[in-house]
Amino acid sequence: MKIRCSQLGKIMTKPRLKSEVLSQTTKTYIQELVLQEKYGIYKEFWSRYTDKGNAVEDEAINLAMDTLEVGFIYKNEESFSNDWIKGTPDVNTDILLDVKSSWDATTFPFFEEEIPTKDYFYQLQGYMWLTGKQTSLLCYCLINTPFEIVEDEVRREHWKQQSIDENQDIRDFVEAKHNFDHIPKEKRIKTFVIDRDEEVIEEIKTRIELCREYYNQLIETI
Repeated sequence: MKIRCSQLGKIMTKPRLKSEVLSQTTKTYIQELVLQEKYGIYKEFWSRYTDKGNAVEDEAINLAMDTLEVGFIYKNEESFSNDWIKGTPDVNTDILLDVKSSWDATTFPFFEEEIPTKDYFYQLQGYMWLTGKQTSLLCYCLINTPFEIVEDEVRREHWKQQSIDENQDIRDFVEAKHNFDHIPKEKRIKTFVIDRDEEVIEEIKTRIELCREYYNQLIETI
């Protein structure tokens, strides 16, 4: 059993009680892995947020290249793995870089000084572990939402407002919420530098070994 870097945050959550080895969040995740392995049952996950992130990933990488002094970068397609983890960084050229596209301006970390989501810290530690890099960049990007997703949001807002007919005010509100052309390009990217932490990597190793013990126990009982 290897853990995807994008899921490391789930296994690194601390249990509520000192007597517990794994948190409930971790146990739930391992249970999902057991069901996948034993019976092919997958908990599908998708949302409008992940849909947008996938749709604008290339544009976000281009924004990073245009605004940061990182030279020419391109989307990485190579996957990496070791005895504990596996993953595919967004960019793995001279620099390790991962982009996160915010849903809208209200979720973009304009004023944050620390990483808003701790899970991303562990994800980048995993990527650095796999690639041998010592430093990485976590880049939050504010990219215009694609037309198809905006149209879905327009329909969703009409439904919320119980408006059967097309309402131009609703459309204007939604479209404005998802267009950021009026914000300077350099203000639409927020970068956090994450350095490799060997102590954290050792903690990840230890936690994965505990997860494997729990995983094996469940495999035998289901």
